[in-house]
Amino acid sequence: MEISLKGKVALVTGGSRGIGQAIASIFAQAGASVMITSRKKEGLELAQSEIMATAMRGTQVEYIAANAGEHETPSAVVSETISKLGSVDILVNNAATNPYYGPLAGLDPSRADKIMAINLRAALLWTQACWEQQWNIVESNGASVVNIASIGGMSVEAGIGYYNVSKAALIHLTRQMAYEFAPKVRVNSISPGLVRTQFAKALWEPHEEKVARSLPLKRIGEPDDIAGAALFLASELSTWMTGHNLVVDGGALVSGGSVVF
Repeated sequence: MEISLKGKVALVTGGSRGIGQAIASIFAQAGASVMITSRKKEGLELAQSEIMATAMRGTQVEYIAANAGEHETPSAVVSETISKLGSVDILVNNAATNPYYGPLAGLDPSRADKIMAINLRAALLWTQACWEQQWNIVESNGASVVNIASIGGMSVEAGIGYYNVSKAALIHLTRQMAYEFAPKVRVNSISPGLVRTQFAKALWEPHEEKVARSLPLKRIGEPDDIAGAALFLASELSTWMTGHNLVVDGGALVSGGSVVF
């Protein structure tokens, strides 16, 4: 069965590598035109080239270098996306950060604020920007928001506790947005387990085999595992789903595991 996003436009934050790039790529393969954002132009240029190499003919892949956590960014990028690609039908709030590793007792206000600004508040601001510029105007839009959370939001873990707090809050924000933006917009989240990305490298690289053996499915995740779930949530196959948190973790939670990202 082929899932189609033909005629749709997707905006993916943190889209220059890892899970964000994988989502943008599978969307483009399914026929959507895609706008990707992240802070560094060089990474975006490379990602654009790689996404276009497998994209369905006729799709467009554009990029804008921007900081997802800055107040002014969402409105400007959404406006540019509508100008270049015609609309925003799918928003993927994927941008995330974790500048601190250690106990909560040592977390300083500056890094705590940065974690919440990018991992939580940005998802609201980007969704608000789409709502204000397009989604509230039409009678029936069928738009979809996919927030990338984490199984850390459903557990506790040493070292990345405040990151987990931000993801727990994002899961709840997903439910609240689903309630308030319905019926025009569906809002769901994905909670990945440990995925082989540069962002999570410190967690998986030192003990990948040990972690893989502890999981029921006997491997850590790949960005494409999360991208497939995002494609389902963005497509017409999930049109009666909203406010749901989809766990994609290789079975980590059912086996009592707590390794996240």
